Amino acid sequence: MKTRRPSGCRLLAALTLAAAPVAHGSAAEAAFPVTIKVDAARPQGKLEPIWRFFGADEPNYASMKDGRKLLAELGQLGSPPVYFRAHNLLTTGDGTPALKWGSTNAYTEDARGKPIYDWRIVDRIFDTYRERGLRPYAQIGFMPQALSIKPEPYQHEWRPGLPYNKVYTGWAHPPKDYAKWGELVFQWVEHNVERYGRAEVDRWYWEVWNEPNIAYWQATPEEFHKLHDYAVDAVRRALPTARVGGPDTAGGAGGTFLGGFLEHCLRGTNYATGKRGTPIDFLSFHAKGSPKYVDGHVQMGIANQLRTIDGAMAVIASFPELKDKPIVIGESDPEGCAACQGPQLGYRNGTMYSSYTAASFARKHDLAAKHGVNLEGALTWAFEFEDQPYFAGFRALASNGLDLPVLNVFRMFGKMGGRRLAVQSSADPGLEAMMKDGVRGTPDVSALASLEPRKLSVLLWHYHDDDVPGPDAAVELSVSGLPLARGEARLQHYRIDESHSNSFAAWKRMGSPIAPDEKQYAELEAAGKLAQMEAPATVHIDGGQARLPLTLPRQAVSLIVLEW
Repeated sequence: MKTRRPSGCRLLAALTLAAAPVAHGSAAEAAFPVTIKVDAARPQGKLEPIWRFFGADEPNYASMKDGRKLLAELGQLGSPPVYFRAHNLLTTGDGTPALKWGSTNAYTEDARGKPIYDWRIVDRIFDTYRERGLRPYAQIGFMPQALSIKPEPYQHEWRPGLPYNKVYTGWAHPPKDYAKWGELVFQWVEHNVERYGRAEVDRWYWEVWNEPNIAYWQATPEEFHKLHDYAVDAVRRALPTARVGGPDTAGGAGGTFLGGFLEHCLRGTNYATGKRGTPIDFLSFHAKGSPKYVDGHVQMGIANQLRTIDGAMAVIASFPELKDKPIVIGESDPEGCAACQGPQLGYRNGTMYSSYTAASFARKHDLAAKHGVNLEGALTWAFEFEDQPYFAGFRALASNGLDLPVLNVFRMFGKMGGRRLAVQSSADPGLEAMMKDGVRGTPDVSALASLEPRKLSVLLWHYHDDDVPGPDAAVELSVSGLPLARGEARLQHYRIDESHSNSFAAWKRMGSPIAPDEKQYAELEAAGKLAQMEAPATVHIDGGQARLPLTLPRQAVSLIVLEW
């Protein structure tokens, strides 16, 4: 590769960072060679921005100080807009958040059982989204206390370390009156149309409940169909063009639950209307990994997450009527409880989480292509936990207003677009092998690439399931088929590793202060932003080709951008 301004030596330095120490590399081990080829002349369809969905159990954090700050950052990630999904939007309470809890007091009843609607808290939540450029993925739930068939106990007392089943209290039960349930949903949607406008609410997603195939729903699948039918009928009565879907099952297909739900929506008798079928505009399920703590370190379970997605997509693809329906993986994460803590969850603050995210999101695209389905989104169930200790170990995008490395992966995704390109890597384990065994032998070093007019983007990662040191990857990245046959291109190289885009590593280097002072906080805030390896360079393209060698430490993620 020929280079101008700077010299070839300086460009190589910009890409390798060879002299910088990294916690997950080992100086005693030589870097292993990897060849990655990107063919810009082989587009594979649109690169869907599936990354632009986020969510959390605790809806009230959104309107608090750090929540507002993080939402503003999510709103700036790119175009099209980000969507946010939250539990507890109809839960009874005064709006004070707690772990795995939130409330809006949207519905109560007077002494005679007459409904009282109060939208002030939920309006504040949705206003906070909209003011920062986000849109609701509106979850219809959970059951208001006055409607629940089992109203006591209602607010749970769960905290990390206690049995998880303590969270399932009165809010998880069916309504005592389905007509009142339907009217609540109708009034809420109609209110949103009046407040935000029909054209705006038309762009939202509306789905009923959460994970109704497990203890979040304390009733039968048939009773959930009834709950869903009444809610969807109410949404469509208030806004006939609203986008409705579901069922956001746990564990992908959730055994036979997803198939039974889809069969009911397509051919069953609607509980609310008595007609055949229930409208469904998008399909949703959840998929999680399964980390564990072995031999003194975290071992991730990416295979479990990929297998779960694979199984659910297979069920959806088995219904010919649904092959083209948009799919949103309504929660898509390395494991299942953002508010839980424990040694097996020690991946969250650092670069294990960011490298896992890069590697897993690329394979979601591959799984959609395998099944020929329409993957529109994969929602990351991670937000922030207000007023908790710095880097407390929750699954989050930021801690006390400081962005974690994983958020920078989404900033990288936001810089990509256009058409997805064919990529070949000598260190890609292959989708089927990853679903069978995970990444337990040689590391996964591969890439996701896209082409826009006058812009090529290549996202590279170096991932392994085991959070232990390992040698760097000496990557020979070659690009062919560029629409620029000859000329100069501007090169930018963004990096996430121990030294870049990593507030957690910077905090540890400070001595892990319990309460950073103003100067320290500013330094940590800057360390959490997406960083470039060096100032942009200029690359000479010849014959539509470029060769870009770089060193990629274990758990590092790089984004290479060429513009001309």
